[in-house]
Amino acid sequence: MLDELRQAAARQRANHLLRSLITGCKRLLSERGATNSMAIARQLIDRIDALPAEQMGAFFDYLSLELSPDPQQVLQAAQAYADAPGAETLIPLTQLAEPPRQELFRRLNRTPGGTATLVHLRRALLKRLRKQPELQAVEADMLHLFSSWFNPGFLEMRQVDWNSPAHLLEKIIHHEAVHAIDGWEDLRRRLQPDRRCFAFFHPQLPDEPLIFVEVALLPEMPAAIAPLIDKSSAALAQDRFRVAAFYGISNCEPGLRNVSLGNFLIKSVAEQLQRELPRLKTFCTLSPVPGFAAWLMSEPDFATLPRLRRNVVADFEGARAHLKWLGGGDLAALQRAPLHEKLDDESQAALLTLCSAYLLQLSPTPAGDPVARFHLDNGARLERLNAGANLSPQGLKQSFGVMVNYLYDLDKIEASHEKFKQGEVARSRAVHTVM
Repeated sequence: MLDELRQAAARQRANHLLRSLITGCKRLLSERGATNSMAIARQLIDRIDALPAEQMGAFFDYLSLELSPDPQQVLQAAQAYADAPGAETLIPLTQLAEPPRQELFRRLNRTPGGTATLVHLRRALLKRLRKQPELQAVEADMLHLFSSWFNPGFLEMRQVDWNSPAHLLEKIIHHEAVHAIDGWEDLRRRLQPDRRCFAFFHPQLPDEPLIFVEVALLPEMPAAIAPLIDKSSAALAQDRFRVAAFYGISNCEPGLRNVSLGNFLIKSVAEQLQRELPRLKTFCTLSPVPGFAAWLMSEPDFATLPRLRRNVVADFEGARAHLKWLGGGDLAALQRAPLHEKLDDESQAALLTLCSAYLLQLSPTPAGDPVARFHLDNGARLERLNAGANLSPQGLKQSFGVMVNYLYDLDKIEASHEKFKQGEVARSRAVHTVM
């Protein structure tokens, strides 16, 4: 009985908090004075932060249903603009077409702590979208605003080193999403002079890295990940640095998903390293191909790939048949390390041929590999494919151990980006020979 009473009291408190939150949102939108608006917004920030998860859905319903544009008003304004195009009719139309929730978000964002709360609110929203697609309009509004508020022009790029605050170093360990950091000694090695880490920070979130990238300074383009993350390896002398290899980029805040940060961070880091170390001539990545294994094991029909000659289709089918034969009729055998110890040059060539088909043919499409699409759309060039580059369980599961070097030629980034937008992948002659 006592538990039931406690649960009922908790529900009553949550319902009261929700009602007061919605009432406060209405007051904030109707308030004209800046001083009162700030006070109301501060209260709302506290209420949003305290809102129980079971009430969050009702709050999103309020944002979606009650803070959308009035269809009749928008229709009348649109008709007025169609009848007499001009500033006098366009301005009212744009004002009426903008959802009131955008202004609510803007007013909350002006308040200390508001940016962090809105980022957390979007994180909660993104978790609900699959089950509640009707909230897509709210998500579109938040993404629209976040793309402006987190514009790289407003962000600060900082190098993270061993002298950075401990709480920041702990966050780097926690958020590393590509190659896990195995404790403090591993992190120390990744922050020595031949390894660099750079992160973007927002002025309203000064202690929260939004995204960070790890860089290895090397004599040549890397072909495998293990030497780059070997915590027992010795640091290289600076006079041997010729290549900057980006080997890991991690988003720290799920609430900023689809906000373009990584592409600007890579370019900013490359430009800073070039100024600091003029001997660096090559900027590249060592990147995973997370969608390759699943694609190949789905038994794709190579004949449906765009712009392929019939003889090339036959080559792909022959390469797949060879790999299936190696695995005893099962391509999933390539996801286990023992088989890779037996791969000869012919078998590795078959594997790379199929991976190049996946990257070259599908990358310009929505079905393309997400990492490839990120780098190619960012203006990188598909430079080299490396068999046996990542024989960790994750590397084998995702890509049969293959990793890719994307080259960032700072003078050709825009041209490569435009080529990708036209459906063509910029690639080196080495990739041509694989094909």
